[in-house]
Amino acid sequence: MSQQGAEDWWQKLYEDPEAGPEPDPGDTLDHRFRSAAVVVTDAPPARPPEPVPLPGQRQSAPDPALPDLTAPDPKVPPTRRPAGPGADPDRGPAAGADQRAGEGSAVPAPPSDPRRAGPTGYALGDVTVPPEPPASRWGTPRVQDPPAAEREPEPQTRQEPQPERAEQPQTPAPAPAPAPESAPDGRRPEVRHLGDRAPTYAAEPGSLPVADPADLDRQIPDTVLEGARHGTYTLRAASVRGDSARYRGEARRDFLLTARFGTGDDALVLVALAGGDRAAPGAREAAAEVCHGVASAIGRSQERLAADIRSGRRDALRSGLQRLTDRGYGRLRARAAELGLAEEDYTAGLRGLLLPVDPQCRTRVCFGTGAGGLFRLRAGQWQDLEPGPDPREPAAEDPADGGFRFRASVARPGDTLLLCSGGLADPMREEALLPAALAARWAEPEPPGLAAFLADTQLRVKGYADDRTAAAVWEA
Repeated sequence: MSQQGAEDWWQKLYEDPEAGPEPDPGDTLDHRFRSAAVVVTDAPPARPPEPVPLPGQRQSAPDPALPDLTAPDPKVPPTRRPAGPGADPDRGPAAGADQRAGEGSAVPAPPSDPRRAGPTGYALGDVTVPPEPPASRWGTPRVQDPPAAEREPEPQTRQEPQPERAEQPQTPAPAPAPAPESAPDGRRPEVRHLGDRAPTYAAEPGSLPVADPADLDRQIPDTVLEGARHGTYTLRAASVRGDSARYRGEARRDFLLTARFGTGDDALVLVALAGGDRAAPGAREAAAEVCHGVASAIGRSQERLAADIRSGRRDALRSGLQRLTDRGYGRLRARAAELGLAEEDYTAGLRGLLLPVDPQCRTRVCFGTGAGGLFRLRAGQWQDLEPGPDPREPAAEDPADGGFRFRASVARPGDTLLLCSGGLADPMREEALLPAALAARWAEPEPPGLAAFLADTQLRVKGYADDRTAAAVWEA
């Protein structure tokens, strides 16, 4: 192709033929081809220039005094990509010129002939360009330069090779400590048995009770847990389905109610619990009804009861609470007649505990009838405060109640009062291991938390598989 033909082709492809400048006599087709190749080549992001031979050191063979730029540098980190893959063919001489300029040399690098053959068909002077990797802008991902923080600083002057430094191992961050599985006091709450023989039933719940879709409001949970702190005392209360009921898929028959009536120092805290014979068909309903009836009456008489407790009028308290209890059981007998049940099938033992909120009043009042118990832990020794029926009381008309119980006492610092249903009162009286274990567990100056108290009430003894309901008060 003639020179004039090349100019016409270039003008038609890139320039306006009418506004184009006069052609340069030194402008050849080969020169323009090299320029076009530079334009369409995919240049990588800016990166530190690679050193090239200085002017005057160009030789037909590599100079052994200079480093071999085609061989991998052992000091270069693996993440640093050497110049060449996907790079502009004319970038190498430019980078070398920039570096020489930084070293004080203003002599430009001699032009190289890109038509000289090499591994890729191109060579820049004596610096051979490595083959193009599959990464390119024509559809395959390109290898990205390492982040700026990982790049080595650009050298300003030529230096002798330094010995390779050993890579410092990175110390891994310490793993977070696992959350403690023990209770805050250092003891893990656990449910275990006392004695040489394990109980017949498993310690954890088994079958759920059968539900009535038309009466789901009466669903009874397996366990109820309650707690409070008022004045100088701490209260813990729990009601747990017995091992036998858990195994048979029966509902818990014991009932627990805690309530605070009034505000300020005149307020009263009531704990009412009741439990019946597990063989009685109406024991659960009777326990709930007697607790609700007596609690409602106490709530309506809260001011009078609080005044009698602060004044120490024991006789007035005794007669008043007995009258309220008798009314509650009278309603149970009437309800049993409505249901067509015998009175002994629709009844439950009741225990109530009245605690003034006033920190200046340390009088604690307990009352009730039927199965249950009241115990006090003082100086590491248990005292049964209900050893038997009061001989001064007449024989009970109802064979299930066992007479009315009443006790009002002044608490001492460090005392622990335990009120419980028959399911816990029986082993407390009949198995020495259980009160000894509770005395050891409750010897700490601080009362147990809710979870620890629940585990304490579930200390199992073979032969005692009924529901357990208990309320304990720790005096500061």
